[in-house]
Amino acid sequence: MNDQPSSQDEIQAHLSQSASRRRTYTLLGGGVVVLVAALLVYLFVIRDDSGGDDDLIKLTIADTAQSDYQDLMVDVGKENGLDIEFINFSDPVLPNTALVEGEVDANAFQHVAFLSQFNMEFDEEVTPLFSMFISTWGLFSDKHDSIDDLPDGARIAVPSDPSNLARSLYILQSAGLLEVDPDAGVFPNEDDILSNPNNIELVQLAHEATHTAYTDPAIDGVIDGIDEFDPNLGVKPEDALQLEDAAADSSSPYVIVTATLPDRVDDPEWALLEETWRDPRVQEALQEEKGGQVTEVNVPIEGVRDALAELVS
Repeated sequence: MNDQPSSQDEIQAHLSQSASRRRTYTLLGGGVVVLVAALLVYLFVIRDDSGGDDDLIKLTIADTAQSDYQDLMVDVGKENGLDIEFINFSDPVLPNTALVEGEVDANAFQHVAFLSQFNMEFDEEVTPLFSMFISTWGLFSDKHDSIDDLPDGARIAVPSDPSNLARSLYILQSAGLLEVDPDAGVFPNEDDILSNPNNIELVQLAHEATHTAYTDPAIDGVIDGIDEFDPNLGVKPEDALQLEDAAADSSSPYVIVTATLPDRVDDPEWALLEETWRDPRVQEALQEEKGGQVTEVNVPIEGVRDALAELVS
């Protein structure tokens, strides 16, 4: 998933756009600059008197997809004293790269297991600030109506990254299709499968592409979060051949978190950001966007950080 040149390109493109905006007034000359400066001072005083954006704490948050609830976060954030800007990247490793390189203040897109993989691979210490939600995951098929209908040698599409591959194996185990070595830990892989009586074939795909295999005629089933599917497909929890047990210990690493760098975890603005996130209006927008297929999670941050520490140990 690591594509460093792509990371630099996307980040640099954003910075170049910001720099271009900053240069707008410096290219003016002579008396025009004086006139513009006077106008800006006048506007600043008027906006400051009306409680405008200049009094707000600026926060830049990295994510992986543009969404309507982000717009509501921006609006509610202003009520809480924050000027929030979301920067959305197409590659799921880039929000962490941007954070480490100091181009954003925080990110809000990944679960604890994915974060642990990033920290281990790049020797970083990206740290959770607060828990957000957990997605509803399961095994889905547009060809078969039950586990018993799956043919011998059924081809099941699963995400290829270690954390979500492990999640998929545990879902298949809960369905009675596989047996995973109990000593494999949090991130079992195909080598940790002790029993596969139905000869299930795992088709590993990039996570962002897994849901697209749902209608592939060569695929018998897909393991992914319901919120990842095209809404036009109408996939619902009751359609699952097997749903993940969100209360199981094996599900705890998949809580989505907001995270930052360790030297900023005590910054006071994070309390304002969490207050914004938990605002009922934001939560309603999130549920509407996700089709009600996510569950808000509010667990003590110490427990989340302890779970992360255990995963990277």
